Amino acid sequence: MSTAGTINPYRIAWRLVRRRLAWDINPLSWKSRACLGRLRNTHAGRKALVLCNGPSLNAVDFDAVRESGVFAFGLNKINLLFSRTDFRPHAIVSVNPLVMEQNAPFFNETSIPLFLDRAGRQWVRPRQGVVYLHSCPEQGLFAQDCRLSINQGYTVTYVALQLAFHMGFQDVALVGCDHSFSAQGRPNQEVLSNKPDTNHFDPHYFGAGLRWNLPDLAASEYHYEIARTTYADAGRRIVNCTDGGRLEVFERMPLDVFLGGGV
Repeated sequence: MSTAGTINPYRIAWRLVRRRLAWDINPLSWKSRACLGRLRNTHAGRKALVLCNGPSLNAVDFDAVRESGVFAFGLNKINLLFSRTDFRPHAIVSVNPLVMEQNAPFFNETSIPLFLDRAGRQWVRPRQGVVYLHSCPEQGLFAQDCRLSINQGYTVTYVALQLAFHMGFQDVALVGCDHSFSAQGRPNQEVLSNKPDTNHFDPHYFGAGLRWNLPDLAASEYHYEIARTTYADAGRRIVNCTDGGRLEVFERMPLDVFLGGGV
């Protein structure tokens, strides 16, 4: 009987195991895992801010963020903001291959600690302060301990929430998470931009001539709900301090209240 067109789950499973083993025997995985181990619960009881990349990020008072001393995770191309403010995040998270490749010149010269998907080692040189993460392909998971694997959850914000949990943060706020895109097309489809970017805080983010993946808002929301429940079950909290936007999974809170002692 012909097997043309059939799916062999054993071949798929072996391919996944082989890729996993290839990473586990890579010295970079040992170094990254050791670094993640040292970071585990080092910020227990503290607050963290996740700086998402929507247009509303332009409304944030970064002087107030800097003066608050709250730990801030920047995402992806947050460095496009740096010409406008002296503020710098404490760490940057990026897991999308297109973003890591496009932003490699900055990633290779910055001294800001980086958390990158392991695919990023193609473009970003290994060095102190660069941690490579293993992304588990199965969806619907949340890594409370990020040493072995994380889940991308269709948005880098979800990765930052896992890292924040891993590091022990008690209360985490999202800002600049507009959760709204004017771009049309199939979710996750790779497309070529032909005009200035209106979906992010800077028109050059995915400007003309740059490739990017269209968002999957439904899948992102599904994973945000998992994050909310995971934090709540641990007696922790995620709030949304975005100015406007369409994300209603998390309780809303003004950013100045969060920075000033709220939650």
